[in-house]
Amino acid sequence: MSESAEKPEVFQLPAEGPVVAPARNRRVAAQRVREARDRLTSTSGTRPAFDHELVRQYAQTRQSASFVIMLLVVVTGALFGFWSDPITAGAWTVGMLCIHAVIIRNCSRFLQEPASPARTRVWRRRFVVLDLIYGLAWTSILVHPVELTMVSNTLLMFLMLLVIAVSSMLAASLPIAALAATIPVTCAIALNFLLGGTFDSYVLAALTVAAEAYFALLAHRLHSTTLATLEARAEKDALIGELEQAKAISDEARHRAEAANVAKSRFLAQMSHELRTPLNAILGFSEVMKSEIFGAHAVPVYKDYSADIHNSGVHLLNLINEILDLSRIEAGRYELNEEAISLVHVVSDCHHLLKLRATSRGITIHEVFEKGMPRIWGDERAVRQVVLNLLSNSIKFTPQGGEIWLKVGWTASGGQYLSVKDTGSGIPEEEIPVVLASFGQGSNSIKSAEQGAGLGLPIAKSLVDMHGGTFTLKSKLRIGTEVVVTFPPERVMSALAPMADEAPLQPRLVEIDERSRARGKPIMNAGTGL
Repeated sequence: MSESAEKPEVFQLPAEGPVVAPARNRRVAAQRVREARDRLTSTSGTRPAFDHELVRQYAQTRQSASFVIMLLVVVTGALFGFWSDPITAGAWTVGMLCIHAVIIRNCSRFLQEPASPARTRVWRRRFVVLDLIYGLAWTSILVHPVELTMVSNTLLMFLMLLVIAVSSMLAASLPIAALAATIPVTCAIALNFLLGGTFDSYVLAALTVAAEAYFALLAHRLHSTTLATLEARAEKDALIGELEQAKAISDEARHRAEAANVAKSRFLAQMSHELRTPLNAILGFSEVMKSEIFGAHAVPVYKDYSADIHNSGVHLLNLINEILDLSRIEAGRYELNEEAISLVHVVSDCHHLLKLRATSRGITIHEVFEKGMPRIWGDERAVRQVVLNLLSNSIKFTPQGGEIWLKVGWTASGGQYLSVKDTGSGIPEEEIPVVLASFGQGSNSIKSAEQGAGLGLPIAKSLVDMHGGTFTLKSKLRIGTEVVVTFPPERVMSALAPMADEAPLQPRLVEIDERSRARGKPIMNAGTGL
């Protein structure tokens, strides 16, 4: 029941491994804790860093739009000076420009100061107060008693919408400042229309309130968009930081793994030398005792014991050689002694070596070799080791009365292949990566009486890879196992281009023939050289 409950989670998140999902959960939990802490420490409900960034964007926007505000103030002052008292309009224009200069000056000072949560709150309140003064100044000119008798309602409505739109866009990063700059103007204009007492005035008052609500909503949306952009950028920076930290950890782990691999290689090389020295003595003396070179044993059982000691020493020596070969291959120090070899001959020779062992177990080995197979370019010792490992594994795990097929032939691409197929117990599909790993053993190998070190298949696969070939293992439980080894067409000798004859030899041969005729000597056959 628990397995069926876990399957939908794996299906929904197929790209996440057992390590990625916990890391993502930790990142989400840390983000939630950080957001909760920031909401508790912030007066605006956002992160303190976001508060400073929003105020900074407000200050930059006001500075960039400084010329537009000045132009709007001058045009409005000139327009009202044309319809009303020029002195009053001029005084208002000068006052608005002074208020605007104070706002720009404060924006410049804020941008020059270093970021600080306490100072950010102070500057935030200061900008709200300045925008409130800015809005009241606009109210003073739009609802002036004298001007109201001369300026039409349409012009008044147009100027009000223009002021509200510009103020809302400039202060969108600080919604409170936008409201402080627009609400006084909206309330004054709406009250002025209501006092008109006509139906048209009531409609204009309602339109004024609706315009204020619309621009307030627009400013809120702009603020939300800006805040979402800041959050996305902060998340991106956090992910980049995590990636850099993970990369540093990965590099450190890789350096440690490389150091451990070098230490392992040195240890194996040293230990193999230290073990081989006494092991050679054990093999030599046990061989002498088993063969009874210096006379028969007084107790016949000693001969059997000597044979057991010799066989154990041979097994231990083979194990040491396998470990040393694997360490050399992993360290990239295994060098191939390449020459022209016959794959059919190597397979037949290995079959002859293990034929007695297979016959004693009642196993029949069939040979299926294609005729006329050319030689390949490879290391005979390495290829022989591959064949011996595969054939010995097949004999080991094939029951009595079983069969083994050895096949050598051509591949579709022009290379050569070797196949070892048996009717053994087989390997479960999920255990195939295990048996191909170093020191890996399947369940059948563990249950078998003839256990090994689990190095035969990894060494064989590594040697085949060094030849540029492929190693494929196919197995079915209680049916059998087949291992197919292929060598690329580049290693087939028939695929090599013939060597070109040396051109300078022809004039030399002609010269030798002429000298022979002059001396009356028989002419040598030019095809045989000299």
